[in-house]
Amino acid sequence: MYAPLWCLCIVVVSAIADNPVVNDCILTGGDKKSAAEQALLQRLAPLKNKIFYASDDEDGDTYKYTFVICGQVNTSTSLYAGLVQSKAGSPDTVIGRYNDTHLINGTDWIMLFYKSGDKYDNHCGKESRQAMVMISCNKNTPGDAFTIISEERNKTSNCFYLFEMDSSVACPAEESHLSVGSILLIVFAVLIAVYIIGGFLYKRFVVGAKGIEQFPNITFWQEFGNLVADGCDFVCRSRPRSSETAYRGVGDDQLGEEPEERDDHLLPM
Repeated sequence: MYAPLWCLCIVVVSAIADNPVVNDCILTGGDKKSAAEQALLQRLAPLKNKIFYASDDEDGDTYKYTFVICGQVNTSTSLYAGLVQSKAGSPDTVIGRYNDTHLINGTDWIMLFYKSGDKYDNHCGKESRQAMVMISCNKNTPGDAFTIISEERNKTSNCFYLFEMDSSVACPAEESHLSVGSILLIVFAVLIAVYIIGGFLYKRFVVGAKGIEQFPNITFWQEFGNLVADGCDFVCRSRPRSSETAYRGVGDDQLGEEPEERDDHLLPM
């Protein structure tokens, strides 16, 4: 009854051995890892497993480069192949492996090292190849413009391939600072909101006001508005509101009772 289970385990283990699923950079340095390098690795997380391509013509031959950040190049059967060189009619060459990764950075750049590549045949003391990828800050792209700059192999040791690319992950974090005026405006807006909302709730549920009477201190604000309008009218008006007319009609209300004329003294005695 246990035979099927053991067979399944063997199949799973064999599949893992044949097609290793490794999708993260392994930092060099032994058991103790650099906190700075781990922080840089976190910054590269948006580019994880992204594939970039570049090509270069040298002596009539075209070399193609495939770069995967913290991931396996699918065209290569070599384990941990992170950067691979291809040439028509020749087997692929692993330039660097991501299980031997090193990271450094500056203000607006990150340098990624893939070491432990395939060994040179006749150059650089037959040491292992290594790739250096300069990731420069570009806020307009998550990752682009992967190109090869040069290959240094005319030394007896410490040879390398140099690449560069643009990415926003290499840009420094932008710190936002509020000015004193902005802080005062925010505080003032919060106080106004608390006053209006708190006053509205109090007038509605405690006092029992309805309609416009729910607005806090409605009488004061109505009078205040009138005073402001009067002040504006007084300060800003350049001439009187109405001019005196040369002739005014006499209304009935301006006519008083005329005294009664008595002519009794004109009658004959």
